[in-house]
Amino acid sequence: MDILGATLRVYVDDLDKAIPFYEGLAGGRALRFERGGVQVAAVGCFLLMSGPESQLEVLRKVAATIAVTDVEETHRVLTSLGADVIAGPVPTPAGRNLIARHPDGAIYEYVDRRA
Repeated sequence: MDILGATLRVYVDDLDKAIPFYEGLAGGRALRFERGGVQVAAVGCFLLMSGPESQLEVLRKVAATIAVTDVEETHRVLTSLGADVIAGPVPTPAGRNLIARHPDGAIYEYVDRRA
């Protein structure tokens, strides 16, 4: 399992207002999508999210998003090390993901860029 990097999760009240700042900071354009009623913009190493508090409350439990080369391989490694995969792997607009609870209780999202 190769970890390629991590994404910082940022919760904002107004996504349209926040995007220009983060595009300037990261030096790139935002990739926007919607998932489960939450508006999302990926900008460099930032994942901006805005939506109903009931949805954001669940998302805030995830400490970070970790990019990996292969979510299926990550699933095997995580479970062999004692992690509990609580969602996925499932397809997303940017690839596939899974959510796992580590033995210490921390929850992380793992994503790959496969179609």
